[in-house]
Amino acid sequence: MKPAAVGLGVGAAVGATVAWASRGPTLVEWPAQVRSAFPFVLGGLAGGAAGVKTGTALSLLRAATGRGAGPITTFTPVLVAAGVVGGAALAGSIAGRRLIADMVSQGRELDPGFATPPSDPEVSAGPGSMVTVTELGREGARFVGSVTPAAGIREVTGMEPVASPVRVFIGVDAASTPEQRVGLAMAELRRTGAFDRAHLIIQAPAGSGYANSFPVDVLEVLTRGDCAAVAVGYGLLPSFLSLGKVHLASHTQRLLLEAIREELKDRATRPRLLLYGESLGAEVQESAIPGGPVDLDRYGIAAALWVGTPGGERSDIFHALCAGQSYTVDRPEQIPSPMPSPRPRVWFLEHDGDPVVRFRAALLLHRPAWLPVDGLRGRSIPESMTWKPGISYVQAFVDTMFATHVKPGLFESLGHDYRADLGAVTTAAYDLPSDPATAERLEAYLRRIEVERAQRIDAPAG
Repeated sequence: MKPAAVGLGVGAAVGATVAWASRGPTLVEWPAQVRSAFPFVLGGLAGGAAGVKTGTALSLLRAATGRGAGPITTFTPVLVAAGVVGGAALAGSIAGRRLIADMVSQGRELDPGFATPPSDPEVSAGPGSMVTVTELGREGARFVGSVTPAAGIREVTGMEPVASPVRVFIGVDAASTPEQRVGLAMAELRRTGAFDRAHLIIQAPAGSGYANSFPVDVLEVLTRGDCAAVAVGYGLLPSFLSLGKVHLASHTQRLLLEAIREELKDRATRPRLLLYGESLGAEVQESAIPGGPVDLDRYGIAAALWVGTPGGERSDIFHALCAGQSYTVDRPEQIPSPMPSPRPRVWFLEHDGDPVVRFRAALLLHRPAWLPVDGLRGRSIPESMTWKPGISYVQAFVDTMFATHVKPGLFESLGHDYRADLGAVTTAAYDLPSDPATAERLEAYLRRIEVERAQRIDAPAG
């Protein structure tokens, strides 16, 4: 039988097998078109690769035994293939650079609803600030423009605010080096009186500069404004395009933590220091903390909350280093009551079915513990979901692309969307004062202000 025919047969068999095996449930819902096309695309790729390799190997074997000319009899196919591949690579490179440039430009472009400089002197870009609203970038402007008003504190707590909350944000465009950006952040913290507040939350933003306002909203409401928040950006691209900046981002976080440590070392009174990171921001902040075991005492950290940390060996090692002082929850119902003593200082909020948390290289060849053949599975992990070498890895990768479905005001404790959990978990992790009635009002308030933020973001220019 000719090598081409054998390759075609092998390719068809492999492709059909892979296509059949790649059906079935995954961690999150995919668009219907993606779900329908996935088995055919993956089966086609696997079958094509297997068929070409089989046919080529048989051709080489026949040529080696003098029974054929081999898979290549002229340079023409090579030149044509090289030209096609080279042209495609060049076109892809140009399109990729343009796409990245567009994303950077979008990261700098301010929403009309957040483009006006804040009137509050206690936030960056407000009166007396050392940075402008333009230098904050899109995400920074949203962050400082969302500070909790006095009316919000009264609505939830029924009490008067004790102070106007402080929010400091330094965008990547505010200075050219991490050292300069951290210097600006420290100057802003001193200018706003942040070190005189009862609480200071240090947040590591995502790659785009996104700093989640939710945990800060909770802190501002439940402390009645007696708090400050700071975030220092390191880029303008989405997190999946910022993985190469983890080292730079961690260096920035370490510089900020060291600067705050130096600032507070001789003060008689100092704020409770709190850490917060979400998704790539969690990985960044975890990488900045000295390990072996994790040393929160170096910076005097009262509590840390890390949400949806991307999975992998680094995350597994960090969890192990924190084991003696940490608590991991999938949802608020798992918050211990009564709280153990001593109270956990490190909190991980990670959904059992979050593909960002579950995705890792080991999925290629090893069954993960969260997909047992027998035994209990975590929430939102389908009972009929099975592990298949190679295929599960690709499925989990596609899962990460659809891990977050956000509709303002509609909170879902699902996938990589943690909005429904952050009110209660932030309250517990930071040991903030609350009661059931206050918690209920807080949840309603968080939903309402998210809708209001979305309306400001979508507001037309002018």
